[in-house]
Amino acid sequence: MQPVKIKSALISVYYKDRLEPLVELLKQHGVTIYSTGGTQTFLEEQGAKVVAVEDLTDYPSIFGGRVKTLHPKVFGGILHRRDNQSDLSEREKYEIPPIDLVVVDLYPFEETVASGASEADVIEKIDIGGISLIRAAAKNFKDVLIVSSREQYDEVVELLQEKNGATELEDRKRFAAKAFNVSSHYDTHIFNYMNAAGETQAFKQSVQHSMPLRYGENPHQKGTFYGKLEDLFEQLNGKQLSYNNLVDVDAAVALAAEFEEPAVAILKHTNACGVATGESMKEAYLNALSSDPVSAFGGVIIANRAIDMAVAEELNKLFFEVLIAPEYEADALDLLKTKKNRILLKQKPVELPTKLFKTLLNGVIEQDKDLATETEADFKTATKRQPTAEEKKALVFAAKVCKHTKSNTIVLATDKMMFSSGVGQTSRVDALRQAIEKAQSFGFDVSKTVMASDAFFPFPDCVEIADKAGIKAVVQPGGSIKDQDSIDYCDAHNMAMVMTGVRHFKH
Repeated sequence: MQPVKIKSALISVYYKDRLEPLVELLKQHGVTIYSTGGTQTFLEEQGAKVVAVEDLTDYPSIFGGRVKTLHPKVFGGILHRRDNQSDLSEREKYEIPPIDLVVVDLYPFEETVASGASEADVIEKIDIGGISLIRAAAKNFKDVLIVSSREQYDEVVELLQEKNGATELEDRKRFAAKAFNVSSHYDTHIFNYMNAAGETQAFKQSVQHSMPLRYGENPHQKGTFYGKLEDLFEQLNGKQLSYNNLVDVDAAVALAAEFEEPAVAILKHTNACGVATGESMKEAYLNALSSDPVSAFGGVIIANRAIDMAVAEELNKLFFEVLIAPEYEADALDLLKTKKNRILLKQKPVELPTKLFKTLLNGVIEQDKDLATETEADFKTATKRQPTAEEKKALVFAAKVCKHTKSNTIVLATDKMMFSSGVGQTSRVDALRQAIEKAQSFGFDVSKTVMASDAFFPFPDCVEIADKAGIKAVVQPGGSIKDQDSIDYCDAHNMAMVMTGVRHFKH
């Protein structure tokens, strides 16, 4: 097909910025411009001669602007098929001028919802005319070019300059795809707002922003991140984040959010290999590192306080992939930047989603985020011996870490530091043995720790193994039909065991 010269355009936009170069180009090519309302005023201020849509339709803008472009003379000009004789005859009969270019954006629905506006204000930002114009022009891409966002202005100006005010079919089809992306994204957010109570069971998500990754989990897999990562992090140094980096960063952010006191966590493959609190970041980091300095190599580190020079000097001795913190002191940042590939992220205070989902088989599974975190008030002592005040604090700490560790898991900890964990085992007994052996291999006395389990004990074997290692306080969900067997063992060996009633499987 031959290129189609643009002779007429309908322009009706909410955002007027960045429009000037396109208007100037249309003026140069003598394009007839139709517009209405504030856009018409803006265009005329730019020196463009504009035909008011009201003059085209013989109808004013009515109902407070709710109806202004919804008219056969507008939609007929867009939708009639230029190679269909019947359509051409009807166009002439009803004196409908052709429209070759439609430049439309949409009312800021997402932004209005995010602002906390009232429902009445939100509803008024549901665009009707704009979305209809976009769909109509995109449907008839064979004859019409649709520009559906100000983000496309530079591209369309370059295109029209290159092709002397004309477009080809492949150009129009490409812009039509962009338009349907805009319209489907818009409708998805409207649906999710209207369906906030979840009465209509449907999975709808739409994310416009994307970031290519070096690859997926492995080099032979492609990877892309969809979302505005810059809203959550400012990257201060280092190479591009990888798929695996992002998975670990996600786990790190979730774990760090559990602690109000100064804390540092070191993660490897989404599991913590070290977690500690301290009076300073240096103390917290050194204690976290001591849990497993071998696994910490190449890991992801997160701190919930500013990184100062004292901790930066210690961090600089270790090879790690990513460091996350809310702030960095200037001299500390300069030191950490000496390794050019080291990824340094400044975390911003952004509220994260409370729904989680992932693809599975031929569909998607969705669930609520695990927001349950047990405190001492949630503990129900099942044994004769009550845990001491110090043990209760340690049990709270251990349970927090356990919640964010892959099942089956056992965590051994004091009130300020994780000594070790057994993660992702098919047997809870194996997880416990792994945790004990690991702690002992780094010279820790496990008799100083408490034990946390992400699920109940169906047999007393775990409390028996813990007891023989010197561990005397345990936290677990409870709920096994054989809970009493573990309780009886604890009572017979002066152990304290509390139950929470909350299971934290993590797969």
